[in-house]
Amino acid sequence: MTGLRVGPLLRYVDGEGAGTATVWVEADRPAGAEVRCAGGAGGTSRTFHVAGHHYALIPVTGLTPGTETPYEVFLDGRRVWPPEDSRFPPSTIRSPAAPSSEAGGRPGELRVAFGSCRWASPPHGEPDPVGPDALDTLATRLAADPAAPRPDVLLLLGDQVYADETSKATRRRLAARRDLSEAPGAEVADYEEYTHLYDESWTDPDVRWLLSTVPSCMIFDDHDLIDDWNTSASWLAEMRELPWWQERVLGGLMSYWVYQHLGNLSPAELAADELYAAVRAAPDATELLRAFAAEADREPAGVRWSYRRDFGRTRLLMVDSRAARVLDERRRAMLDEDEARWVREQALADRGAYDHLLIGTSLPWLLPPFIHDVEAWDAALCRGERGPRWARFGERLRRAADLEHWAAFPDSFEELAALIAEAGGGDEAPATVCVLSGDVHHAYVAEPSWRGGTGPGARVLQLTCSPVHNSVPAVIRLGFRFGWSRAGRWLGRAVARHGRVGKPGVSWRRTGGPWFGNQLMTLTLRGRTAGLTLERARTTDDDGPAGDGQRAELVVVTERALTP
Repeated sequence: MTGLRVGPLLRYVDGEGAGTATVWVEADRPAGAEVRCAGGAGGTSRTFHVAGHHYALIPVTGLTPGTETPYEVFLDGRRVWPPEDSRFPPSTIRSPAAPSSEAGGRPGELRVAFGSCRWASPPHGEPDPVGPDALDTLATRLAADPAAPRPDVLLLLGDQVYADETSKATRRRLAARRDLSEAPGAEVADYEEYTHLYDESWTDPDVRWLLSTVPSCMIFDDHDLIDDWNTSASWLAEMRELPWWQERVLGGLMSYWVYQHLGNLSPAELAADELYAAVRAAPDATELLRAFAAEADREPAGVRWSYRRDFGRTRLLMVDSRAARVLDERRRAMLDEDEARWVREQALADRGAYDHLLIGTSLPWLLPPFIHDVEAWDAALCRGERGPRWARFGERLRRAADLEHWAAFPDSFEELAALIAEAGGGDEAPATVCVLSGDVHHAYVAEPSWRGGTGPGARVLQLTCSPVHNSVPAVIRLGFRFGWSRAGRWLGRAVARHGRVGKPGVSWRRTGGPWFGNQLMTLTLRGRTAGLTLERARTTDDDGPAGDGQRAELVVVTERALTP
């Protein structure tokens, strides 16, 4: 009897009123997978096979725009979702109305929730050392109150799994396969062990239901592979000398393609994807995907992980700021030439067609000023501005302090600033351009201004939200608070002068935060207006699903209008 191992995950939902969606599942054996919706909508797909695992991305058609439709999942004709004993409401697909058909011509509302950095929650009833999980808590609220505002899409901005920081449960599973005294120890080693991470993260009952009913868009960050992934050319050369690294990177890229990347694509993009067609046609696609992952690691410019989604009059560009890097110190770039060109083309295409431009990048563009200046200074040292001894020091510091954000790629930082100014300017300027990021284990709002008054007409904001579920050591909190301080700003400029680093083309100020804890941000977009809400997960002493006489809830930390 065929069973459902992981999923379903509601991934793509058409934002233009076409009535299409995709649902991702993992079965425990080869099967025909089917989604059946009330009203006759649905779709079917045969599972494909990778390394002993069986997956399907089911295209759903026939949805009625402007409606919310319950759905069920069948494998080989047997219903496997929802479970018979489910305590959750039915999983549904909300199909947006076509922009031109909204009642009275009024603009529809779009709610975009986002965050990053999520350790899997411990099993129900066990203590959680890092506090309540923001995704779990959101799921609990939505399940308990169907009238509660629900995100139209959830953006997961990196570190969906931690390959290098595994839980006790995962370590037990790894120890049953191999000797953990040998490298890579308690970190994951290959594709099979990556599947354990996704099992643990996505079969949490609350998160499983949430991801079945709220569409999601994802992009990786370093911990999806390893801390500081692609931080420098010398780092990469050293990693490639390690006997276990090749299998790790193959497993990481293969599993990312299967579990995260495929669902980011539209049905039209999937239909044109030659690799996806080959994988579906192969009796066993393991070697196909191994070859793809090896080539993606060897020649990153040959693969595009970035993608674009349009939600009515909101455009999302999700940018790969990990794999697409150019690491040569003399021409260091966050994005290779083709990737940068693609991002530019997508940002500027049909500019009058969107009111809000969202740029998703796992790494913040605008950091606390002290940290920005230290990263720019370190990049100058590493490229030899102060000689070879300082260059060696700079490389050691870069790795020890994770100095690898946009500021550590100064040319790319300026190019992104110029692109934002161009996309946000002119007669067809959108109302907002928002850079959405995570990674840094705190949340904040920063607003840039362009030197010489050459900035865009749109309101530009850096919105950073992290973590969803992780720890924030006290020293990190202190460091980020100092990074935003006046003293930190002064010291940062002094350090930058030592590296002969000029001032960036934009200055910025913090207009919210820093906030710490497990949290989610939500943008609410309606017409040319935008609002922001930050919510933090916390426990109360009431009886509830958190166990031990405690209940987890999301509390509003800040709520503000972003447009007049």
